[in-house]
Amino acid sequence: MVIIFFILGLIVGSFLNCTALRLIEKEQFISGKSKCPKCSHKLGILDLIPVFSFIFLKGKCRYCKSKISTQYMLTEIATGILFSLIYLYLNNIIFWLFIISVFIIIFIIDLKTFIIPDKILIPTILISMFYVILFQGDIINRLIGAGVWFLFFLGINVISKGKWMGFGDVKLAILLGFLISWPNILMAMFLSFFLGAIIGVGLILIKKKGMKTEVPFAPFLITGTVITLFLGDILINWYLSLIL
Repeated sequence: MVIIFFILGLIVGSFLNCTALRLIEKEQFISGKSKCPKCSHKLGILDLIPVFSFIFLKGKCRYCKSKISTQYMLTEIATGILFSLIYLYLNNIIFWLFIISVFIIIFIIDLKTFIIPDKILIPTILISMFYVILFQGDIINRLIGAGVWFLFFLGINVISKGKWMGFGDVKLAILLGFLISWPNILMAMFLSFFLGAIIGVGLILIKKKGMKTEVPFAPFLITGTVITLFLGDILINWYLSLIL
């Protein structure tokens, strides 16, 4: 079953890549066959096999020989791994497969455009609220988590006038707060800022970014939340063992 969920993740990851890029380009959700973004040649079945096609074609388009972004393969592999972990460790598997899929779409779009589309985010928040009400017993803790994260990010947004934190990140915080209840939300918050700082400093050191360069924050929020989803209790217990 782990292998089946991994393969499913590879296939879904390929679809999520396509979906995110079509949303970025404002194309129709269903707009015919996939095509090369460089030469616009329609792709065949052998061009669309997750991971295998990238390796088989040596990272190049079969038709125009332009380089294929490694984003495609990395997204497929990451989705496969996450789908396998969901099967192994989480209940309500269908819900979490949906949430992880949304996370991946938001991750890609924000990374490329600095925008988190409401057409993806708002419905997911509503679905998550219904999920919490129907299937979770810790509704109060999740409301506290959502409220704390929302107010914290809203404060940053207001103080910086949107320069440090966009309002899309503020709305994303509501979703993440519903998904990771109190007090684990504190671990997710810490990991998000820690990862953001590490990557930001690293980019500055290798001169890819400057001190005033914008960096999309949703990928760090999502990464911190996903780590907490699977390892939150372990990390909290490890930290408490160090200080107690």
